[in-house]
Amino acid sequence: MSVRTDGKLWMGPGTLEVPVELFALNRSRLVERIRPKSEKSVIVLQGGNEVSFYDTDTTYNVFRQESYFMWSFGVTEPGCYGAIDVNSGKAYLFVPRFPKSYAVWMGPPRSLEEFSKKYGIPHVYYVDEIASILSELNPSVLLTLKGVNSDSGLTAKEAEFEGISKFEVDNRLLFDEIADLRVYKTDYEIAVMKYVVETSSAAHRKVMRFAKAGKSEYQCESEFLHHCYSVGGCRYVSYTCICASHTNAAILHYGHAAAPNDRFIKEGELCLFDMGANYFGYAADITCTFPVSGKFTPDQRLIYEAVLKSNLAVFNAAKPGASWGDMHVLANRTLLEELKKGGLLKGDVDAMVTAGLGAIFQPHGLGHLLGLDVHDVGGYITGQPGRRTEPRGIDKLRTNRVLQERMVFTIEPGCYFVDILLDEALTSPKLAQFLVPDVIERFRGFGGVRIEDDVLITKDGVVNLTKVPRTVQEIEDWIAGKDDNKY
Repeated sequence: MSVRTDGKLWMGPGTLEVPVELFALNRSRLVERIRPKSEKSVIVLQGGNEVSFYDTDTTYNVFRQESYFMWSFGVTEPGCYGAIDVNSGKAYLFVPRFPKSYAVWMGPPRSLEEFSKKYGIPHVYYVDEIASILSELNPSVLLTLKGVNSDSGLTAKEAEFEGISKFEVDNRLLFDEIADLRVYKTDYEIAVMKYVVETSSAAHRKVMRFAKAGKSEYQCESEFLHHCYSVGGCRYVSYTCICASHTNAAILHYGHAAAPNDRFIKEGELCLFDMGANYFGYAADITCTFPVSGKFTPDQRLIYEAVLKSNLAVFNAAKPGASWGDMHVLANRTLLEELKKGGLLKGDVDAMVTAGLGAIFQPHGLGHLLGLDVHDVGGYITGQPGRRTEPRGIDKLRTNRVLQERMVFTIEPGCYFVDILLDEALTSPKLAQFLVPDVIERFRGFGGVRIEDDVLITKDGVVNLTKVPRTVQEIEDWIAGKDDNKY
């Protein structure tokens, strides 16, 4: 995956060098967290394995490492294990032992010494030695990772190896501790995230000028992917690209296999492009909405500026001590206020919020934690606030945590005109009282607007890592070829 360089991960000249100290520091933080609770234990993590494409001898895309293992060891190869002696803080890496024929098909395998130099881990052994090496450490217990991801509902893969039955195993302690640590980014991690967000921002800016009437959504996707890889060294994206034009912009997760970015864009339409690169596991997640013609129509401008004001309201209010749930409500209230000013709504805005009207126009949560996963872990774990249910729509939040320094979030309010939701609101006495039906009808088929920034929480507030044109004037100027040196 990477250019061979001992002590750092990178993709060659012009790309960011990621020092292996990033992962050593993460291991040290984990030991400090675990030692008071289980001093004589050994943490054991299992990395990811390549997955076959059904019953064939090919695999799904290019292997990507399991995120908890990546956070702890930075190892990009499949089939590995890692162990951390909590008492001494020493790390151990276990790599596959390959037959001689491996060299014919896959190239010469790295030696144990080469693995040690590449990742800065002195103790490297083969996977088939893991039981004997762990026995020599004589732990009172092995701590393995098992817990439910609150976004996906799936369970983290617990380490399994031949001989593990000889050890006492605790699979309860580790999960919440490591998930919580991943929420708070170190300076090393912040540097990587700044890089991948800047790379993704530049790719978005390029696509904004590339997209024209007659181009397909997938051609725009291809342009994004090409820039991220050829210029930024990002071989992966963090999720399936959403390249939605016109009414497709009201499909929140457009771009999937049943709707594969295959529409051709027409003059006068809005494009909503949600795309983010990935660099050595760390994710970006940016959404830009812009008119393909280069000029907003009055209705497009009305909705776009309503969403932008919602975005900025959160940006200005978010700081350590603020509740993310409260930020979601603020975003909804701001959006509804602007829609009322625009003539789509009527009545008391606070009553609209209480009634849950915001979820008709923004059915998703305000944003989410960002890190080694695009919807990063730590959203709902033991000791942190649970899901709220009121007003309607807040239950879609991927976390309800109180903001603290070193968290990275997305701020991504949106406004969409989804027929089934509009029909529901128009037939609900609770909600219909706030709608202006003839104006709502004018916006059927509009699609939607989303503005998504990746931000770092600091002691003073929020720092926006995203570098794309955001105001109407900035977008129109950028598409017209102005402001080349602004971003």
